[in-house]
Amino acid sequence: MRTADRLKEVQEYYFSVKRREICDLEKKGKKVLNLGIGSPDLLPPDRVIEQLKKGSGYRGANQYQPYQGLLVFRKAIAEFSKSQLNVILNPEDEILPLMGSKEGMAHISLAYLNKGDQVLIPELGYPTYTSVTNMVEAEPIYYPLIESDDWCPDWKFFDQLDYSKIKLLYLNYPHMPTGARGSKKILEKFVKIANKYDLLLIHDNPYSFILNDQPRSIFSVEGSRYCALELNSLSKSFNMSGWRVGWLSGAAENIKNVLRIKSNLDSGMYQPIQLAAIIALQQDKGWFEKLNYTYKIRRNSVFRLLDKLKCTYQKEQSGLFVWAQAPMLDVDVLIDDLLANKHIFITPGHIFGAKGRRYLRVSLCSPKEIFEQAILRL
Repeated sequence: MRTADRLKEVQEYYFSVKRREICDLEKKGKKVLNLGIGSPDLLPPDRVIEQLKKGSGYRGANQYQPYQGLLVFRKAIAEFSKSQLNVILNPEDEILPLMGSKEGMAHISLAYLNKGDQVLIPELGYPTYTSVTNMVEAEPIYYPLIESDDWCPDWKFFDQLDYSKIKLLYLNYPHMPTGARGSKKILEKFVKIANKYDLLLIHDNPYSFILNDQPRSIFSVEGSRYCALELNSLSKSFNMSGWRVGWLSGAAENIKNVLRIKSNLDSGMYQPIQLAAIIALQQDKGWFEKLNYTYKIRRNSVFRLLDKLKCTYQKEQSGLFVWAQAPMLDVDVLIDDLLANKHIFITPGHIFGAKGRRYLRVSLCSPKEIFEQAILRL
């Protein structure tokens, strides 16, 4: 059977391929230290796990759920947004629970993009921005980031663009993979561009609370409500990546448009997960303090690992990863050698964009002992 033409533009996800390679090594008795994927190894809060177990026995928990999620869950998201991000959202129609951000990006693309439309994407960024754009036969346009300016966008690039076909613009601060924290000034410039050229901004914001003392929403910027949508997730901030729970927020009309797609593609999130997510969102700041203390300890070990590899890096990075420059022009030489001979897997920077060819990314989602073991192997 001949496949759809779109598969010519979409490859299997990099980490899916690497998982098989790692499994093959482990079948041969090689213990691989996987320092690549950003899937938190720490557990969610105890009360969240207890609520999931308890909620599974509720009458009706096994049935289809509202496409827009439980209202009580949306209210919890609104309260969290107000207390943690100083943003007011109407839980009735400005919040849409998602089964992860990937789902949200696909739904947004299906709702807003036609064949031939263009999408602005940071030249280093989450690969899904590009893959979902290609899937709907739109065209990705990559905007440059300036390394010497803490990976700030090159605003001169935006001045010379033809905006006639551009409809969406992805931005992501704190930025993955570089760990740059960004600033309100950057968000303000993006909002100004969006309003001037009638673009829809998609702010991907899952790392707000990880090693970042200034969590920020796009909706903290004046004039952003109708030109932006914001993705957030419980995957990183509450160690719930496998639970597949997040949300989209924005103006009611934009949320309604995305819901028209979503309601045709799934039948609502498992009720016990929504009820448990409410408990997660009600955690006090002590939860983030403890979480970030653990990540700081791990990051110090990663710095020592990178020193062994003779990489250079910035110590002030946010998010679940450390971004570093390798001592050679082609990082794959180092990555392949580490996996084959030391049985250590680290992510090459070029999967996030061609400008990452000299970079690598180390995940903080392993116990300190694993990083120390990797250092000993070196």
